[in-house]
Amino acid sequence: MKKPRAAAGSRSRHRKQSSSQEGREKRALSSSQAKPSGPDAGLARRQEEVVLQASVSPYHLFRDTAEVTVLRKNLLSWYDLEKRDLPWRRQAEGEMDLDRRAYAVWVSEVMLQQTQVATVINYYTRWMQKWPTLQDLASASLEEVNQLWAGLGYYSRGRRLQEGARKQADSQTPLCQAAGVVDGNVVRVLCRVRAIGADPSSTLVSQHLWSLSQQLVDPARPGDFNQAAMELGATVCTPQRPRCSQCPMQSLCRAHQRVSHLRKGQSGDLGSDSFPVTSCPVYAAQMEREQLLASQSLPSSGDVEECAPNTGQCQLCAPPTEPWDQTLGVANFPRKASRRPPREECSATCVLEQPRAVGGARILLVQRPNSGLLAGLWEFPSVTVEPSRQHQPKALLQELQSWVGPLPATRLQHLGQVVHTFSHIKLTYQVYGLTLEEQTPVTTSLPGVRWLTREEFHTAAVSTAMKKVFRVYEGQQPGTCKGSKRSQVSTLSRQKKLSPGQKVLDSFFQPYTSAGAP
Repeated sequence: MKKPRAAAGSRSRHRKQSSSQEGREKRALSSSQAKPSGPDAGLARRQEEVVLQASVSPYHLFRDTAEVTVLRKNLLSWYDLEKRDLPWRRQAEGEMDLDRRAYAVWVSEVMLQQTQVATVINYYTRWMQKWPTLQDLASASLEEVNQLWAGLGYYSRGRRLQEGARKQADSQTPLCQAAGVVDGNVVRVLCRVRAIGADPSSTLVSQHLWSLSQQLVDPARPGDFNQAAMELGATVCTPQRPRCSQCPMQSLCRAHQRVSHLRKGQSGDLGSDSFPVTSCPVYAAQMEREQLLASQSLPSSGDVEECAPNTGQCQLCAPPTEPWDQTLGVANFPRKASRRPPREECSATCVLEQPRAVGGARILLVQRPNSGLLAGLWEFPSVTVEPSRQHQPKALLQELQSWVGPLPATRLQHLGQVVHTFSHIKLTYQVYGLTLEEQTPVTTSLPGVRWLTREEFHTAAVSTAMKKVFRVYEGQQPGTCKGSKRSQVSTLSRQKKLSPGQKVLDSFFQPYTSAGAP
């Protein structure tokens, strides 16, 4: 009698339920921070802006409309000349339907989150060929979405894209509205332009950055403006070695003004702009203190003292415990938030293969829950275990038998390990293999179970970690090639000792109010 999925090993259930609980807690937290919708939305936003502006200095704001106009003009002129030729831009520029154009840009921006352009291009091309419109995506299954997304990482992005498409398909909200965007590149640009030194991941700073982005976006060319801001951060205002001399926003940049003032002060004291300030640590420290004091008495343009309101420390400035580092220049902004190291976990996973199955050799895959880490993706049967391998085979065998019934424990072989780091988890997979050479072919009608050929496995909705696991398995089979060094795997002979700012999706689906409405 084959057990249903609910009867799987208790360790496995605990792992997956914990993952699901974490997801629910995160969604609940995000929902509690969502902006209100309906008639009170406008009033709530205005009240929020009043509170926000009361807690920061005008130094970090754009109070001059002429300054905003110059910024838009300079940035868009630069973008028109310098923008990179990318497939989503070509598609958007050639699309006359504004909704389809907005959809094409939306897909590209979601894919580009935490992912390099070179990696995204092929995925984007295949996605738009399969689902060219928002309605096409809304009617797709999650299985199809996961299958195309497999290997791109951060798999919840694909699921949320589809959720957004379905919400939009059922919503009356126009897809084309002038709205600012905030991603990692825009955060860096805005923090430097307005000298925001506080932690950009904090709630207050995040709200301020969204407010700035909305204020600056060009109503005539909102899409191009947002693309330009992201392009500037990706190519000019980079994390290290920013090319300030080529920046169209240099004249408006508070960070650049501060660096220039410090250099002028050094030049006045030393008679040379090129003096190696860091050549003497004692002198460098003394100069830093003197120049910071001197900069506070400079005229109003870029005056550091302006960032301190009349009462209390400015909440958008860097804390006093983090002094200015002259060697970094404008790269002092934004502040690098301290990150917790990913927690370490260990999982035992098994590649179970039937070489003599009808139609050719097949391997067993099971589906993960629809929430939590790697939601809805397929994987080899796995169970969370302690790093010690003492009890791993027993726990893993119980998990396997919950899917396919009795199995020969003596044939479960440890093949190696795979270390894969997710955004918050460093997961070590202990890889096992079990080949049913003499067994009667195993079949199962349980939901969430598949027997796939090797070719089908490579096109299935599986994570990069599972592909690494399979390379370890293939490397131990006669007549197969060893896994590449880039797979970051360890076989038995190479084992090592085991060792807040995004907006909620719903906040974008608010009743549309025209500009002329009261």
